[in-house]
Amino acid sequence: MLPSVVVVMGVSGSGKSTIAAMLAHRMHWVYEDGDWFHPRSNIEKMHSGIPLTDEDRWPWLEAIAAWIDATRKAGSHGVIACSALKRAYRNILVDDRPHVRLVYLKGGHDLVARRLAARDGHFMPRSLLESQFAALEEPQPGERAIVVSISPHPREIVETIVKELESS
Repeated sequence: MLPSVVVVMGVSGSGKSTIAAMLAHRMHWVYEDGDWFHPRSNIEKMHSGIPLTDEDRWPWLEAIAAWIDATRKAGSHGVIACSALKRAYRNILVDDRPHVRLVYLKGGHDLVARRLAARDGHFMPRSLLESQFAALEEPQPGERAIVVSISPHPREIVETIVKELESS
């Protein structure tokens, strides 16, 4: 059975927005970007190179969880890009929601750093990459995450995700 909502997670620069948007298009589902849910204060902190604290993230995660619930209540399907780096964050998004699946975009530090260096116009500076990897708690088997390497072409990544979703 397909989930109602897929949360595409990973560190900044792993391709969350690209893959989530492509997946939503491929599945004919609604797409949202977790960055759109950040309050202005969070964006200003990140833009200034200041890592967010858990206290900064709780309202942001609750807003995303509310979107997930509203999507489900409306009978819709959606894909959202959200870093969801810690298990505690994912618990807010997935906890007691069997209709939500995680997709973890897994990539090495060097590849992600190269991608961030090539990215223009994003509020998340490359200098925060270390804090992203330091905070990352990779999903464990009980979280039922689909783990996908970020090395292949985005179309291949999306097709891998679709096959995994359809077979689970």
